[in-house]
Amino acid sequence: MEKDINITDAEWRIMRVIWTLDSATSRELIDILGESMDWKPATIKTLLRRLSDKGIVKTKKDGNKFIYTATMDESDTIDLASKKFFNQVCAKKVGSAIAYLIDNSELTQADVDKIQTSLNAKEPVEEIECNCIPDGCNC
Repeated sequence: MEKDINITDAEWRIMRVIWTLDSATSRELIDILGESMDWKPATIKTLLRRLSDKGIVKTKKDGNKFIYTATMDESDTIDLASKKFFNQVCAKKVGSAIAYLIDNSELTQADVDKIQTSLNAKEPVEEIECNCIPDGCNC
């Protein structure tokens, strides 16, 4: 069963640190995000509690500190979040959204090669059926 990823922008910041470090204590997160984001310790602890409640991080007590680790790896989480986003976009506008992402992202040659390989392997369809509500789309 796929998880429903519902992570706020602030929670993504926390997760990026946890993924980078593999695991993190609240002190490490407070030191890193307190400085870079100017967040108060209470804000960071609230975000960690929310992520834990959502099952996105697990918490392990080690003495008098808590260690936070991700329950999903970064690439799986990105895949699910991307899928969720594209499910909310009119099916006829997905191509434009992908083109926008490519146009507005810094990409290495390896990234460009991977995208090109995916495009070359993609079988185009004649027509894309709109998935908007009836009479509610201007596509």
